[in-house]
Amino acid sequence: MEERHEEWMREYGKVYKDEEEKQKRFLIFKKNVEYIESFNAGGDKSYTLGINHLTDLTAEEIKGSLNGYKRPQRGSTPTPFKYADVESVPASIDWRTKGAVTSVKNQGFCGSCWAFSAVAAVEGIHAITTGELVSLSEQQVVSCDINGRDMGCDGGYMEGAFEYIWNNGGINCDSNYPYNGTDATCNATAEAFKVASIKGYEMVPANNESEVMKALANQPLSVAISAGSFHFQGYSGGVFDYAHCGYELDHGVTAVGYGTTENGTDYWIVKNSWGTNWGEGGYIRMKRGIGAGLGLCGIAMDASYPTA
Repeated sequence: MEERHEEWMREYGKVYKDEEEKQKRFLIFKKNVEYIESFNAGGDKSYTLGINHLTDLTAEEIKGSLNGYKRPQRGSTPTPFKYADVESVPASIDWRTKGAVTSVKNQGFCGSCWAFSAVAAVEGIHAITTGELVSLSEQQVVSCDINGRDMGCDGGYMEGAFEYIWNNGGINCDSNYPYNGTDATCNATAEAFKVASIKGYEMVPANNESEVMKALANQPLSVAISAGSFHFQGYSGGVFDYAHCGYELDHGVTAVGYGTTENGTDYWIVKNSWGTNWGEGGYIRMKRGIGAGLGLCGIAMDASYPTA
């Protein structure tokens, strides 16, 4: 196992500050690898776990440093829902194949998932309405959206990011305002340059997977999920149906489609922001239609989308 840890360190370029830290990380790595192997060996599963760049971390550490979704306390006044009257939706949709999803990004050790979730949704509606897929700037949202409840690497809320982009008159592209994964001071010059804009945002009626489908059939969505389990951290492929992830929303991701496997299992296609070494090239397929209106891991509890 020590040899495997050394090999893993080389593969992912891991360097520890001292021997004590290395030993601590090795023990976590060993425990996680043993769990992964026992889970995968244990009969017929719809998903598998795997070793990735996060395998030397505990689920608690992931929750503390990567899962930066913070849901605000707010009234129950619903926003308009422009897809309410949609009567039929396609059996499947994948916005990646329609040129509305940029490549998978990596938030690093910064609780900026909320910014990545919102920016991906804006990238989606911008591509759908203009025909142009542009990678937009998460760093701008992290550094400049600081006057409300959003707190950069210390977490925030997708609705707050939409409000910021809307009020700012738009957002710059990633190449003009690149991501560095820190709470850097807002670059006012870069902030003033806009390559995409939105007219506002709306919330999907809560706790109803069919309403999520109506919206998702028309554009990618920002969704919140409960991602604090090791099963989510170690997910490597298949349809994720972990029944114990609960409904304590802590992570912002982007729903970019839905479909059904050959054996009839319905799923959501979700884009994460943990790089391509995680999951299915940075994506996860999560079981859809689990009976409870909340959705698996609470995916239907708090979905929203920008309007253009």
